[in-house]
Parts: sequence; C-alpha cells; structure tokens
Amino acid sequence: MGAKKIRVLVVDDSAVVRQALSSLLSSDPEIEVMATAADPFVAADRIAEEVPDVITLDIEMPRMDGLTFLKMIMTQHPVPVVICSSLADEGAQSTLRALEYGAVDIITKPRLGTRQYFEDSRTSICDIVKAAAGARLGEPRVYHVVQPKLTADVILRQATHAMDETTEKVIVIGASTGGTEALKCMLENLPPDAPGIVIVQHMPELFTRAFANRLDGLCAITVKEAETNDTVLRGRALIAPGNHHMLLRRSGARYFVEIKDGPLVCRHRPSVDVLFRSAARYAGPNAVGVILTGMGDDGARGMLEMKQAGAFNIAQDEASSIVFGMPKEAIRLNGVHKVLPLADVPAAILKHGA
Repeated sequence: MGAKKIRVLVVDDSAVVRQALSSLLSSDPEIEVMATAADPFVAADRIAEEVPDVITLDIEMPRMDGLTFLKMIMTQHPVPVVICSSLADEGAQSTLRALEYGAVDIITKPRLGTRQYFEDSRTSICDIVKAAAGARLGEPRVYHVVQPKLTADVILRQATHAMDETTEKVIVIGASTGGTEALKCMLENLPPDAPGIVIVQHMPELFTRAFANRLDGLCAITVKEAETNDTVLRGRALIAPGNHHMLLRRSGARYFVEIKDGPLVCRHRPSVDVLFRSAARYAGPNAVGVILTGMGDDGARGMLEMKQAGAFNIAQDEASSIVFGMPKEAIRLNGVHKVLPLADVPAAILKHGA
C-alpha cells in the first residue's frame, strides 16, 4: 500500500480552470482531486460529503465570493486553503486579504503556454498544495520532504571568501508558506532606523508589489518591491519581485541588489538560496540571516554558506511556523546559531544587526 494521497477540492467558477487545475494536480502521484465545484454553495455540499485535505479557492465567483467563503471555512471547519488567483493587479489586494483571513498560500491560475511554463507551473502549484496539506492550523503538522531541482550554482558560483571591508550590517530573510503574515508581524516590530533588509518571499509575480505596498503602509520602516541597483539602506526593506531571483551585491561600502532571470533554484524563483549565497559572498560577517516558515529546503545550503562566511543566522522555531520545513532543514545542516519564536526575531535582528 502506498502513502495516502492528498485529497484536493478545486473551487472555481471557470470550467476551463477547473479542468486545467485538476489535470495539473492529478499529474502528481501524491495528489488526488477528490471533487470540483463551480461556486461555494456546491463546495459546501462537497465538503459535507467528504472533508478534503486542501481546498484551492477562486476569489471572484457568482452567488458568494471566495473571501466570504474562506471566512466561513476558517470559523466553522478549518481546512488548509490555497487561493487560486489570476495575475491581475486589481485582484492582488483581495488575495492578500485572503492570507490575513487564514489562507495558506497563493497559486496563479494555470494558463496554456510553452511546455517549460507548464512544467514550472506544475512543479510550483503541486509543491504549494503539498505544503498546505501539512500546514499548522491548530493540528499536528505533517512534514513533507521535497527534493530540489537545481541549486544556486546555476545563478552564481559557490562563495569562497566573503568580502568584509565594510562594517555596515545587512539583514537577509527567506520565507515561503505562511511567510506573508510572519513577515508582517516581524517588520511591524522594527524601528524606523532598523538595519537594511533584503527579503525573498515565495510569491507569484505582481503579488509581491502589492504585498510590499501593503507592508509599507503598516510598518515604521519603508518597504518596496526591489529593482536592480536599489540601495540597501537603514530603515528600508526590499522584497524580491515574483518570478525573478534577487542577489545582494556590493560596491565599496554600498550594498545594492540585482534582479536576475534564470531557471528555478530549489524549485523556486525567486530562491532564498540565491540570496543567501550572494550574502555569504558580499556581506560575510556583516550579514544576519533569517529563515522563516516554509516547505522544502530552499535557503538551507545558502544559510550554511553564510555561517561559514561569518554571518549570524536565526531560524523560526517549529511552534510558531505554519510549515517547519525550511527552518528545519537549515537547522539540520547546522547553519543556524539561534532558533527563536517569531515574536523574538525582531529583537534578535536589532541585537545582532547593530
């Protein structure tokens, strides 16, 4: 007998999307699409018959919108929910609100395109659904091991000697499933003169800009979606744009970021490993690394390289993580100095980033 499959309920008013998403998810041997629904009322009937392990949920639907249905699910019968959204600026704010209401993650609606696009999309969507199945919603977590595809070697070579002529500190942060709310809680507790911060959060393109703008309105520090040559400054956080890698660079005493295209690294673009390896090379002992909630092992190897280059590294603890995969792997590789509850991370950043 094989392992029990993850049962998914697909809720979307578009028959084309339901068929495409069902086909994509069913291609993974660990996932089974148990049912589909054209609106929340049909979905409620399906859930009454059998409770799924994960629900993929559209936001804009007839009769009842996805946000209203999500709030009902979370108050009446919590089930991990992944929002399935189109790449539209106007829908980004609603999608971010869904994360506040308890959705685990975001996927973009699959669209027909090149074979490589479909493969990249399939890999990402299936991994997100698997992570959601193991997400912490008040119940014991299930840890899913995901083998990475490519390493950061495809973007930049392994660091040998970090450059440390400057004493300015820089904070580099990696997060995935559950990371949007973790980052919000963390950044809201930093003062306006906090050390410069560079962040990779696994999130689809367009949503990263809306996410950065939302944080900018909530935090004492400035938050923006990163662009190539943006300077890393005190009191500012730069978030990698979705579907692009971000590297930390340095010119003299000035840190800046570079945005690059390239293949998936550790099954992600942007990849935490790419950011962390560049921090090991260009910041070395002047870096503080933070790895937050997320599935898989993206960031673990890069964090070890940072430690070997003299950086101080922090991992979010299991109790406060939605999915403990990424911190767990960094700890397993002995790349972490401190394991802390999320609430204690801002103080540690300020202490070691001073």
